[in-house]
Amino acid sequence: MNASLSRRLAAEALGSSLLLATVVGSGIMAERLAGGNVALALLANALATGAVLMALILALGPISGAHFNPAVTLADAWQRGLPWREVPGYVIAQGAGAFAGVAAAHLMFGEPLFSASIRIRTGAPQWFSEFVATFGLLAIIWGCSRRRAESLPFAVAGYIVAAYWFTASTSFANPAVTLARAATDSFAGIRPADVPGFMLAQLAGALCATMLLGWLVPAAPRHAPEPLSLPHDRVRT
Repeated sequence: MNASLSRRLAAEALGSSLLLATVVGSGIMAERLAGGNVALALLANALATGAVLMALILALGPISGAHFNPAVTLADAWQRGLPWREVPGYVIAQGAGAFAGVAAAHLMFGEPLFSASIRIRTGAPQWFSEFVATFGLLAIIWGCSRRRAESLPFAVAGYIVAAYWFTASTSFANPAVTLARAATDSFAGIRPADVPGFMLAQLAGALCATMLLGWLVPAAPRHAPEPLSLPHDRVRT
């Protein structure tokens, strides 16, 4: 990846912003149009999120790796794909972009710029759901990026749509997304007090997936061609 650090950070911020604008905005739109049908609202929210993820990874993956997720960034750095000195910049860009996306969604729908959520999401089933959701996401990323890189945007999008439905937490699977969704009192929100439990479960899931997939799908030898997409198997020079 040859893009400068400033361009990569801008791509991470932009992608995270558009992701959260979609998650929150589609949640607001779905809730308003579904007439109280929560299943229909969740379906609309899930499809919009999967679609935008696919588009963002295709568009911005060649620039920054399209992490949009501190758990992915930390896992990539642990696997020596991203220098540790760049991790804080990535995480800050992702967090700032996520909050900007929430604000943009609220502005589009005439809501207050930020509003603390009162939607309760806590307890062992929710935390385990976030562990499973993030474990699966990182497993998909590592498996595809090391063997079928061209399929990664579609695999991630498909997995996230499915995880909205098979997890009790509706699959946040992203610490930056979780933190930003605490600032929206909408369909997509999470009570601020419940954020730490989600984030710890997400980081644990990412760690376990990275450890397992490191054994199950080893990185390509150093003489092999560079994968086309995120994350990276070799340190930049």
